Parts: sequence; C-alpha cells; structure tokens
Amino acid sequence: MNVTKRHSLRIATVGVLSAACVALAGTAMAADATTSAPAAQRTAAVQAGITAKPSATSVGAWQLFRVTGTTTGLKAGSKVTLQQKQNGKWVALPASAPISGNGSYSLGVKLGLKGKNELRIVSGNTASAVFSVTVR
Repeated sequence: MNVTKRHSLRIATVGVLSAACVALAGTAMAADATTSAPAAQRTAAVQAGITAKPSATSVGAWQLFRVTGTTTGLKAGSKVTLQQKQNGKWVALPASAPISGNGSYSLGVKLGLKGKNELRIVSGNTASAVFSVTVR
C-alpha cells in the first residue's frame, strides 16, 4: 500500500470514529438533560390520600364517636365526608368536616344501623381505606 492510500484510510477511519463519538456524546447529553431537570419537574405530583381512624370499634346505637385522620394532596378547607356501605353501595352520611391547614380532620359520628358497619372517608375522588365499627 502506498503512503497516500494509507493516509486516506487513516483519515477516513478517524472521521468515522469522530462521528460515532459525537453521536454518543449527543445521546449522553440528552439523557443527562432529562435527569438534571429541576426536582419539581422530575417528581410526580403528590398523590392525594386520606387516613381514617375511629375512636371506638364498638358503640351503642346513636352513641357519639369520632373519626380522625390526615389528608395529603387535598386543599385545606375542602370537606371530607363519611360514607357507609349499604346493600353493596357507598352512601354518604350527614357527617362531614373541613380539612385543616395541616391536613387533619375530625368529625363526630352517630350510627343507628346495628351490626358491623363498613365505613370510609371521602373527598372528591379520594377515599380512605375501609374501616369497621360495630353498633350493638
């Protein structure tokens, strides 16, 4: 092989390798740009949630008890409402309370339906886990 052909081959090889390096660097920079975005953009919005805890698990008919809990991702001042499962459907009861500035709530409840009552707290499309209170 003469010197000119070797020199041309070397230049062509260096050109191909340079192009590959530039392409890889561009891909790495694009990936880095997505991971170095501000934390507020990277993290998903806080998922709404509600916790609920009754002050008693067994009460007499029409005896007052409290349901307390906390919320996340819900606006202070919005209302939480107690629901009771009746014949397989969730029915809103006339017991609601506003969410305080720190996300907590407390509401007084009186139940008259004897037996095991399945209850939950809701606000909009967000619901707590189901809890039970037995009315004797």
